[in-house]
Amino acid sequence: MSLSLVVVTSLRKALQSFSAVVLTGGSSGIGKSFIELCHTLKPEMCLCNLSRTSPPENIFPNAGKSLNHFPCDLADAASVERTAREVEAFLTREVPAGKILLINNSGIGSFAPFRESDLAHELRMIDLNVRAVVQLTALLLPLLSARGGTIMNIASVVAYQPTPLAATYGASKAFVLNWSVALNEELRGTGVNALAVCPGTTRTDFFRRAGVGTGRAEAFAMTSAEVAEAALEAFAAGRVQVVPGWKNKLLTFFGARVPKPFAAKISAQMLAREKLGGDAKGKS
Repeated sequence: MSLSLVVVTSLRKALQSFSAVVLTGGSSGIGKSFIELCHTLKPEMCLCNLSRTSPPENIFPNAGKSLNHFPCDLADAASVERTAREVEAFLTREVPAGKILLINNSGIGSFAPFRESDLAHELRMIDLNVRAVVQLTALLLPLLSARGGTIMNIASVVAYQPTPLAATYGASKAFVLNWSVALNEELRGTGVNALAVCPGTTRTDFFRRAGVGTGRAEAFAMTSAEVAEAALEAFAAGRVQVVPGWKNKLLTFFGARVPKPFAAKISAQMLAREKLGGDAKGKS
């Protein structure tokens, strides 16, 4: 872990009253880094992962004792509802006290002109990136309200401006950002808060699978571990939103302030340069 002793101490203090983490998409990428970091900071923490694929068996020593996998197709409403009830029952039975950290991390992308896109994939993207976040949060909110906790939603830097060639993906992340900030205000004083995390290009398979290169974007790229660390630092500080990395902060600062039509033109040019041939679907 690359964090300083001061930061580690701060994160451990912030997690002291938390007994469980419920996250989506923990089998790889940023989600896997969240699992590893939370376990390092607090080995006794109960970790519940919701995804179609389970995290690696060797993710950390004695993972079976604290890491619990709940198979779930997050793009399917019935699967989300069934699994949320299973998680709620499990936590009530096995970890009956302590705050809960809910991390809505799972998401997919598509980088191609909308007229050429696979409609089924675009709709699945909305289901996974938007509906699943709202549904899982709503189903687990009564438990969080009773015990206290934090809702951490993974958005993206693309939430700050229109993104031609990734229109649906960018819009889905804009929803996550604005919804999270609004939800946090609604929950003020209830013992539950919300945090929107907006990473930029991250060194995972997401962009390769999405058909977008990271050559020019490499200067902005962070590792999934760095993103998870920045997110937990923002959580410890009680932030409402965070953009990990100063270069990403600079990008979103200007992206959020220029007129949207102009921002759309710039985004289109940048994504067109990075676009690769082949499969234009990505998953995080």
